[in-house]
Amino acid sequence: MKAIAVERGDSRPRLIDKPRPDPDPGDALVRTLRVGIDGTDFEVVEGTHGGFPAGSDHQVLGHEAVGVVEDPNGTDLEAGQLVVPTVRRPPGDATEYFRRGEPDMAPPDECLERGIDGAHGYMAEYFTSPAGFLVPVPDAFATTGVLIEPMSNTEKALEHAYASRSAFEWQRDAALVLGNGPLGLLTLSRLQSEFDRTYCLGRRDRPDPTIDLIERLGATYVDSRETPVADVPAVYEPMDLIYEATGYARHAFETIDALDQNGVGVLLGLPGDDEFDVAGGRLHRKLVLGNRALVGSVNSHIEHFEAACETLSALPDWFGDELITDTFEPAAVDDAFSAAPDRIKTVIEFDSR
Repeated sequence: MKAIAVERGDSRPRLIDKPRPDPDPGDALVRTLRVGIDGTDFEVVEGTHGGFPAGSDHQVLGHEAVGVVEDPNGTDLEAGQLVVPTVRRPPGDATEYFRRGEPDMAPPDECLERGIDGAHGYMAEYFTSPAGFLVPVPDAFATTGVLIEPMSNTEKALEHAYASRSAFEWQRDAALVLGNGPLGLLTLSRLQSEFDRTYCLGRRDRPDPTIDLIERLGATYVDSRETPVADVPAVYEPMDLIYEATGYARHAFETIDALDQNGVGVLLGLPGDDEFDVAGGRLHRKLVLGNRALVGSVNSHIEHFEAACETLSALPDWFGDELITDTFEPAAVDDAFSAAPDRIKTVIEFDSR
């Protein structure tokens, strides 16, 4: 079968041939329809995040997938059923996090991540998975199901952010998303029904498809070159929620300045080992005296995938079509992994429903 992988010592993804996998007992065989490309895939290719499966000279990429059950192999799934796989797997025997159904809360050394760290991904014509890590979804997601995994990360992140505000009556007036990439735009769409005013920060010039999408959603575009995060309260308004999806380390600290009283910032980006000076005492006081909070969040699990499916189902029909701007066949791997100013979300299409 065809697969897209990065090989040890290489810094670009390639189309390779691999044997079609045979499902173990408890596993189902899935025929891949589409796999999304996101920033993590580029980090894996560059070698700045994740790691190869033990004993393998390559890693199959991809963790945002949708496929069809080809062989249920005695599981409760049905042939032809549309499914989306989760990302994390136990490293051998299940750890306590997996046993209690919370793999998204496991530390990095107690889990594997398909297509990212220690396990092959889904960017292949077929893949196998334990049935318990496959989430059945409606047939309508055959083309947009690749958006469920990233949206599930938002569902988990917001769940934790909202939980930190659950002890009092929290006002949800204004929300700011840092980053106008696919995850930021998915999150912005999610927040439209919960906040009176929404903003999305980026660094792009008009005309730009992400700015068009931001404004079509009814949000305000904030150009960080004109208005840095810390200046947002003065130029626009203080924020009750800030969702960081840039991986720019300074944003974590600038978020504190941009939050309103009782506000919460949730951090999802993974920065490098950046070092810089911060006004630690002042920021500490703002957190304490303002009842503000910062929450970190990574990964998601079954219930978040299910919530993401409901959220995406409720969005306007045009949203998925405008977000997914480019679709490539596997042989066009070089083009798929190249940058283009008019792209938002890129997917690899292995097969159709």
